Amino acid sequence: MSVWRRLCVMFSLGILSCGVHGCSVEKVESQADAQKAMTSTPAATPSSGESKRIQVDGSSTVAKVAAAVAEEFEGKFSDVKVALKVTGTGTGFKEMIAGRIDVANASRPIKDSEKADCEKNGIELLEIAIALDGLTICVNKENDWVDAITVAQLKKIWEPGSTVKTWKDVNAVWPDVPLDLFGPGEESGTFDYFTEVINGKEDAIREDYSPSADDNVTITGVSGEKGAMGFFGCAYYYSNLDKVKALKISPTDNPEDGVAPTAEAVKAGLYKPLGRPLFIYVKKSSLARQEVQDFVRFFVNEGQKQVSAVGYVDVSDEQLKASREAFEAAIQ
Repeated sequence: MSVWRRLCVMFSLGILSCGVHGCSVEKVESQADAQKAMTSTPAATPSSGESKRIQVDGSSTVAKVAAAVAEEFEGKFSDVKVALKVTGTGTGFKEMIAGRIDVANASRPIKDSEKADCEKNGIELLEIAIALDGLTICVNKENDWVDAITVAQLKKIWEPGSTVKTWKDVNAVWPDVPLDLFGPGEESGTFDYFTEVINGKEDAIREDYSPSADDNVTITGVSGEKGAMGFFGCAYYYSNLDKVKALKISPTDNPEDGVAPTAEAVKAGLYKPLGRPLFIYVKKSSLARQEVQDFVRFFVNEGQKQVSAVGYVDVSDEQLKASREAFEAAIQ
């Protein structure tokens, strides 16, 4: 493992925090930190005169738009604080199952097992699709030998037990450059989605890659190694165009059929199989609190302009209308 990769792993085990004006964003990276977050005592309901607090946790992919929406929301509702943690989709659902949060950010649909666990605990959820994403495969900017890659080639690289060590191992005409791999860890919804559509089974992946719950660490890893490859939501690619290069993805065996993760391709359903919806899951009982109602209503109305602003793709008018109607029905 290179010095850089060791540094990335060490960095990913820390806790990162940043202030988005009033919105606090905390990334919980290690399993120990995630466990601590899950065993922490829920915040008490604020008394009169105290600021109101909305607990949000989950996907790092969704966090990019959620933080932008929260910042704008807090500018309008100054007495409300959105406490946003970034632990990954899986951990976000665990927090929801435990009843410790109001909103779970998710880069994949909720699993049947997670839904069943919520129901066992008397937790009913409102699912809202808030954006579309083109899960992006990126390489180093110095990579001048590949612009498009097939799904079969991606599987050859990332599948469990893969013996691919260099780019030449994937395609004989590519150079004998070491292939350094970076991506999200197992609590990530992006990890779940990628492994299922590329390797054919959720959680199935080679073990010798550098995982991190922070997509910015993956960006830094890919930009630091000439032979690197990584994957993350398209918003992270579009905010780092100077650092990494996106590959076109071909669902056939012909790389010339490759499609880039553009907004037009994602919205038209042409970016296969890596186009996907992004969600927030709202605990319905939390909607009894006015501040949570206000936040969710803001998210599906004024907040939607932040979707494209941060680099994701707007859902269709029909999907947005359905989300608004589902929300209004849930608060009646």
